[in-house]
Order: sequence, then structure tokens, then C-alpha cells
Amino acid sequence: MTDMTAAAIHMTGKLEPRSAWSAPGDRCPIARTFDTVGTKSALVILREAFYGASRYEEFVERTGLSEPAVAARLRELADEGLLEKFPYQEAGQRARSAYRLTEKGSDLLPVLVAMMRWGDRWLFPEGARLELTHTDCGSPVHAELRCEAGHEVAPDALDLASRPRRARA
Repeated sequence: MTDMTAAAIHMTGKLEPRSAWSAPGDRCPIARTFDTVGTKSALVILREAFYGASRYEEFVERTGLSEPAVAARLRELADEGLLEKFPYQEAGQRARSAYRLTEKGSDLLPVLVAMMRWGDRWLFPEGARLELTHTDCGSPVHAELRCEAGHEVAPDALDLASRPRRARA
């Protein structure tokens, strides 16, 4: 039988025991992230932005989403600061808007890489159709947990502690 606690995060300090506190959605970074990018349409639009799409028509064509869904998600992602709108104009055409990832949006790349690798492993047992590799050496790329000191961190080697509250300015 598999050890079901292998990936459990250790609660420390005020967080131990786990039953002594709750993680309300408005204070949980995971829940708030899903509030921001937790729809399939938002994630596939971000995927396409990482693949180089910038124009509305490209997002519609490459995502398979309806035009209204793409328009709504692009607006939401721009309002959240994940995409930046900028004007472009082709010769003889009216000015239009295009989109590019912001720093905030670009910071989601490891999340999408982790989701891609997880999907490859667990949802496509016959093998992935795409492979993400390092341009310099050609090796496959994956997301991993590392501490700021550079150590690889196993799922069972994580401690969760409460941060001291920041003083209000």
C-alpha cells in the first residue's frame, strides 16, 4: 500500500495542530489565484500568450474558444494585470489592440509547465504529443520545488508557518 502522507506539508508554530485554524478563500493564495486564472479559457489564453499569440484573432483560432469567451477572458486578464493591451495597425486597416504578457503574467509560466508535465504523466499514458525542452542543451524542462538556497525540496520536506503580520503604513 502507498503511504498517503508522503506529500503532506508539515504544519508548524501557530498552524499546528491543523484543526486549530482555517484557510478562508480570501486569505488563501491558492484560492485567490484560482479566482484570477482558474477557468479553462483563461489558462488556454495564457498558454497561447506564452506560445506567442498576441492578437485577438490568434487567440480565437488557437484556443478553439468562442469569440465572446476570448474577448471576455482577454479583458479579465488585462484587468488583472496578467496581459497588457497595446495598439497595432496594419497598413490600410484601423487601429486594433494586441496583448502581451506582463511580468505578473510571465510569473505563471512555472505553473503552466507543472500542469503540462502533470497532464503528460497522468492523462496521456500513451505519451505526450509535445515536449518542452531547454533551447541551449535540448533537455526536457520541468517545474520543481527548490528553496532559496538552491536545494531541491521533496514534497514531504515542506514546513508551513504563519508569517508575522506586516505593519500597515
